[in-house]
Amino acid sequence: MTWEVVKSYIWVAVGSALGGMSRFWVSNAVGERVGFTFPWGTIVINISGSFIIGVFTALTLPEGKLTSSRIFVTQFCMVGLCGGYTTFSAFSRETLNLVRAGQWLWAGGNVAISIVACLVAVWLGFIVGQILNRL
Repeated sequence: MTWEVVKSYIWVAVGSALGGMSRFWVSNAVGERVGFTFPWGTIVINISGSFIIGVFTALTLPEGKLTSSRIFVTQFCMVGLCGGYTTFSAFSRETLNLVRAGQWLWAGGNVAISIVACLVAVWLGFIVGQILNRL
C-alpha cells in the first residue's frame, strides 16, 4: 500500500470521527431544545449535511474553486466528514421505532420531511457552491 493510499484512509478516518462527534453534539443540542419525542435532531443533521455536501460537490467540479484539492475535499469532507455526520441509518431506525410504536403519522412525517428537505438542501448547497465558484 502506497503512502498516498494510506493518507486517503487517514483523511477519511479523521473526517468521519469529526463528523460523528458533530452529529452527536448537534443531535443532542436540538433534542434538548425541542425534545426527543420526534427525531428533529436527525432531520436537522441530514438537511445540513445534504446542504454541505451540495456545496462541496459544486466546489469540486472541473470549473470549481477547489478543483486543485478535489481528492482531499472528496476524501476528508464528503466521504469522511459528511459520511460521519449524516445519519441515514439513524433516520431508518428512528422511523422504524415510530412505526413499531404505532406512530404512523410521525413516521410518515419523518420520511417526507427528511427526503424532501434533504433533496432541497443538496440542491441549494450546490447553487451556493456554484456562486462561490464565481467569486
